Amino acid sequence: MMNYEMFVEELKNKISVAINIPIENIEFSKDGDRFSPTGDRLLVKFAEHDDAYEVCGLHTKELFREFLNGTSFDTILDSTVRDIRQLQGQNSYEKTKKIWNYETVKDSLFIRLLNYDDNSKELSNAVYKRIGDIAQVLYMKVSECDGNIMSTKIFKSVVEKWKEDGLTLSEDNILEEALRNTERMYPPRIYRWDQMLFNPEYEGEEFMSPGTEEAISQDLIGNCLTTAKKTNGAVAIFYPGVAERFADVLDSDFYMVFTSVHDVMVHKADGVDAVDLSIILQDTLEEATPKEDFLTRKIYKYEKDTHRFLCAI
Repeated sequence: MMNYEMFVEELKNKISVAINIPIENIEFSKDGDRFSPTGDRLLVKFAEHDDAYEVCGLHTKELFREFLNGTSFDTILDSTVRDIRQLQGQNSYEKTKKIWNYETVKDSLFIRLLNYDDNSKELSNAVYKRIGDIAQVLYMKVSECDGNIMSTKIFKSVVEKWKEDGLTLSEDNILEEALRNTERMYPPRIYRWDQMLFNPEYEGEEFMSPGTEEAISQDLIGNCLTTAKKTNGAVAIFYPGVAERFADVLDSDFYMVFTSVHDVMVHKADGVDAVDLSIILQDTLEEATPKEDFLTRKIYKYEKDTHRFLCAI
């Protein structure tokens, strides 16, 4: 049985042969490095241009975990090679060049949530809005294939170029528009646990339209909010009107428990205790949330009367 270091080295060598690129174009980057803020990665440089590289990042610990759980090495290799070749065929470099023109790129802008403390270095030149230790970060969607999104952060230098070309929107306005885009791309949904467990075709509950109030549960168990894609869905609580909808139907302030970047539990503030929720969250993060999906250890609160998001504990 290979150990982790042997697994990474073997994967590196076999990828080099399979896609016919020099071994020096595949670099191992440890967790916490500049290009690996959320875990060890193999950085596979598969194309070079005058002003940029095209790189595929492979999370090696997750792949090694699959190996330990019984997936054969050849199956993992085939899957990673397929992903790299898929990226090679997407012409991503040409697609990202439109980033410099706001009118061209505006419909591709969206918001992704990151933990600010864990990502403060890489966010130093990024465009984002911060609430407590949660950063709403501006991204551009480059492509999407089989539900997998390829994206890139928007940096302040890009926004400055937009403004030089006549854009009058502030960063806050750009983030607001991107949040509306995100809602159009990935509509919010409430998912009921019983349906998720026993109905593979279950697509969640629409709750924003008139007459859909019953989708929002008043029970102490709370509401699991995400998006129709169920990926990076915790951002849905910040969509225009979503928090207000919950507060109106619940007729109460509510707590938010971000179990991952993919979903958030919404609990009516009456009858639940933030300390109890915090204990449950810590257990969930330790037992069920992969490191790369972590968002926050804090419990947040939305105030119905002031329309404010606050860090409760």
